[in-house]
Amino acid sequence: MDPENLASVLDHMFTQVDESTARLQAQLNQREIGTVVTVSAGIAMISGLPGVGFEELVQLRNGSSGIAFNVDENEVGIVLLSDFHHVRAGDEAARTGRVLDVAVGDALLGRVIDPLGRALDDLGPIHTEKRQPIERPAAPIMDRAPVTVPLQTGLTVIDALIPIGRGQRELILGDRQTGKTAIAIDTILNQRGQDVVCVYCAIGQRASAVAKAIAVLRDGGAMEYTVVVVSEGNDPPGLTYIAPYAATSIAEYFMEQGRDVLIIYDDLTQHARAYRELSLLLRRPPGREAFPGDIFYIHSRLLERATHLRKERGGGSLTAMPIIETEAQNISAFIPTNLISITDGQIYLSPALFELGILPAIDVGKSVSRVGGKAQRPTYRSVTGDLKLAYAQFEELETFARFGARLDDSARTTIDHGQRIRACLKQHELAPLTVPAQIAILVALTAKLFDRVPLPRMAEAKEAVSAAAKDIPEEVRARFEGDQKLSDEDRSVIVDLALTALAIFQPPPKADAKTDDTSAVKPDKNAKKVEKADSTTDETPMVKPDKEAKKARESEPKVPVSPTKTAAAQTPVAQTAPNTVPAAKTSGKKTVPEKPADKGKDKT
Repeated sequence: MDPENLASVLDHMFTQVDESTARLQAQLNQREIGTVVTVSAGIAMISGLPGVGFEELVQLRNGSSGIAFNVDENEVGIVLLSDFHHVRAGDEAARTGRVLDVAVGDALLGRVIDPLGRALDDLGPIHTEKRQPIERPAAPIMDRAPVTVPLQTGLTVIDALIPIGRGQRELILGDRQTGKTAIAIDTILNQRGQDVVCVYCAIGQRASAVAKAIAVLRDGGAMEYTVVVVSEGNDPPGLTYIAPYAATSIAEYFMEQGRDVLIIYDDLTQHARAYRELSLLLRRPPGREAFPGDIFYIHSRLLERATHLRKERGGGSLTAMPIIETEAQNISAFIPTNLISITDGQIYLSPALFELGILPAIDVGKSVSRVGGKAQRPTYRSVTGDLKLAYAQFEELETFARFGARLDDSARTTIDHGQRIRACLKQHELAPLTVPAQIAILVALTAKLFDRVPLPRMAEAKEAVSAAAKDIPEEVRARFEGDQKLSDEDRSVIVDLALTALAIFQPPPKADAKTDDTSAVKPDKNAKKVEKADSTTDETPMVKPDKEAKKARESEPKVPVSPTKTAAAQTPVAQTAPNTVPAAKTSGKKTVPEKPADKGKDKT
């Protein structure tokens, strides 16, 4: 190359470098870096972060992070979200300037993640395009719509007596090992084909229990529309604390897309205990049962995010079903009463019913749905109007009959019918029923078609009616999903199908032995008539009972009776019926009834 050309090229390059350097301005990024003072089980105290905000994410060494919980004047108490064994006193802690968020999107469907959005299954990393904070304000009142669409659980006792609507908050509470999680899993399985996204949040559960639940969901084909957020029992309490909030943010993403979402919190008792542990470690003042004073607020702000949005906001809904564990059937404890007052109803599971084998062990008397009744299909309302009252009367009479009381026929009929109601409300686990099957069973139950079925064969009879529901005409099945009540014609169609299905379960008619008894009694009646005619022929007056004779004696005037008449009155009269008095003698125109002779005494 020519030296002159080379010099010109170099001069041009140096000129551009000088211009670029002149335009470059150095910028300083301000960072607040503190120092870890003390480390405890799940928390750390940090000094040197004067501008940190409440619930701001704080980054520590080795990739650890925490949330600012206590913001004091001289130090900050943070809740660690990872193993605290790697954090040492003297380590650096830096502000991030943002709150904790979680990944959201359709890519989460069918995946098992932790509250930080990290994958726990072997399906590879999760790629999403959007993240949302775990703590978000609830929807304003003017953006909400009434609950009008039912959420079918597949359990007859809930769909018929304790209905749940989309956008409702329904609490499930009961002692441990009474079937609370089973109801939640059955509800998720029943949403297959219903266009409902499900989020199952396991809070502080055993790893084996969570693995079993995930296996059941996979076997039932429910993982296609389900997101599982897991916080195991050996995780730090901070991770357990943020688990329900992260799961709710994931569910809100689908709700804002106009979809219906169901979220299960299993269970909030562990969440409250984790928050109590953190509060006591941070030296917050304890209150009732050592829980901090704002324990009510952490649950209310969580469950207030469940709602049904207006059409202008997409029309989506978020239905929340939190689970609470009671101790010794004490539903008046602190956390259960808090959740009962926050939610729109509760489903109470009784250990006594569970021990008797009545599954699901739902106590209908203590369970209620304050919102779902308006969302229940008219078809259900037309066939379950008096069912809950009849079941309550049966339970009262059953308790009364246990003391050996003698019951009349109506009470026995009520008990027999109530036993059939209880048998029809029983249901096997992982076997949700469709709407036509439930309607067929309820119609047969209200028509008392099961009353002649022996109790040991009630399970078979119920399955037969459920199978016969497949033969219901399509036009009738279509009306089940609409806003029309069950007409008399539709009811008669279902009753005919149920009668056909129950024909083999009816006991054989007993042999009628009344013919022989009637023929044996007829001669006695004829004999009485003959005796009556003979007595009339002999001019023996009709004999009156004791009460009628007494009235006759009091109404007629007293006439002195001669000794002869008295002796004649003591003469026995042939064919005198029991509990009667001898006939009265006539004296002239007046008839004077004689007093019956005293037994054991002779009169002269």
